Amino acid sequence: MSTSNFYEQVYAVVRRIPRGQVTSYGRIAQMLGAPNAARAVGYALRALKDKEADPTYADIPWQRVVNNQGRISIVNPEHAAQEQAALLRAEGVPVGDDLRIVNFDRYLWSGLHWLEIDDIMHTGQDPAIP
Repeated sequence: MSTSNFYEQVYAVVRRIPRGQVTSYGRIAQMLGAPNAARAVGYALRALKDKEADPTYADIPWQRVVNNQGRISIVNPEHAAQEQAALLRAEGVPVGDDLRIVNFDRYLWSGLHWLEIDDIMHTGQDPAIP
C-alpha cells in the first residue's frame, strides 16, 4: 500500500470520530490493520499542514487524536498543543493543564464497525465523501 493511500485511509477514519470524543494514533492504526503504524498515523495528521489550502482536507478533525495515555502529544511547538487542547475543550472534552484528557475512557471513541473499515480499506478513502 502506498503512503498516500494509507494517509487517505487515516483521514477517512479521523473524519468519522464524533464531536466530543477522541481516539489514539494506535487505535487508528489498529483499525486499519497496521497495528505497528501509530507513528505513521501521526505523520499523516502532520501532513495536513501542507494541505491547508485544499478544501478536501478542511473537515478532518485532527484534534480528536491523542496518544494512548489520553495525552496531547504534538511534537510541534507548544502553541500547537494548546490549540489542540482549546479545540477539544470547545467540543466538551475536558483537557487538564498537563494536556491529558480528563477521564480519557469516558471520551474514548469505540471506533468503526468492521464493514465501515472494510469500505475504507478497499477504496482508500471515506465512501461517505463524494
